[in-house]
Amino acid sequence: MKRIYLMILFATLATIVSAQTDDKGYKEGAWVLKGVTGINMSQTAMTNWSAGGENSIAGNAYLNGSLTHKSGNWLWVTNLVLDYGLSKTKSQGMRKSSDKIGLSTQLGYAATKVWYYTFMADLNTQFAKGYNYPDKSHYISNFFAPAYSNVALGMEYRPKSNYSIFLSPVSTKMTFVSDDYLSDLGSFGVDPGDHFKIEAGAFLKARAELPVMENVNLITTADFFTPYNKDFGNVDVNWDVLISMKINKVLSATLNMTLKYDNDVKTFNDEGVEKGPKVQFKEILGIGLAYNF
Repeated sequence: MKRIYLMILFATLATIVSAQTDDKGYKEGAWVLKGVTGINMSQTAMTNWSAGGENSIAGNAYLNGSLTHKSGNWLWVTNLVLDYGLSKTKSQGMRKSSDKIGLSTQLGYAATKVWYYTFMADLNTQFAKGYNYPDKSHYISNFFAPAYSNVALGMEYRPKSNYSIFLSPVSTKMTFVSDDYLSDLGSFGVDPGDHFKIEAGAFLKARAELPVMENVNLITTADFFTPYNKDFGNVDVNWDVLISMKINKVLSATLNMTLKYDNDVKTFNDEGVEKGPKVQFKEILGIGLAYNF
């Protein structure tokens, strides 16, 4: 029995090793896992510093990976993005600086050499509660509050394995607000007291993984959605950019940027008067330990 197991193991390894890379960068029949993960840290320490300031420490852990499997005309690609960061100062205490869970999967069947009939599904949410600092008494977000999911059918243009554009005229955007407190407030576009909202619309997703220069790699994903209702033409945007810069075998610098616009997420001024949706932007630059796989 052990010999049978060993034979199966060796046959599987031989299949993976012998898989040849085609002109588009795919390995036929193989499961290809790649990405980057790491931890960034920063610290400021002061003693009798005449210019002012205070001690601080900050850090975040991240992962951006993809799993690809190609077999004949079938292509299955799954991407996972995780990011969580904290910062601490004496005056402000501990604060969340970044928080993201992103999972997407696409199953395609080749129509031509560069076009695929594709089914796509994704999920985006966060790990922990979020606050509109300095107010720490009322949280404004939580795990699965919100959570966004797109399910779509369409065509994907994929001339190479490292970049693609997915187009869907048949898409649904689902918004989940599982937290009762936020649901009662009608946060993130749901009706007060509801935990779920669904919209039909058009969807576009673009992704690229490119070497910018030696030891500098770029991973970017951009999602665009517009609903088939009175808000048609108001485009929700979610654009992520990760630039990984390898310093040596151990150290790496990363630049992580996110731009968002959601027509259902309203903003308020200091008097609590609603001002409507705005463009959201976040940028994190860090140096730490990174592992490319």
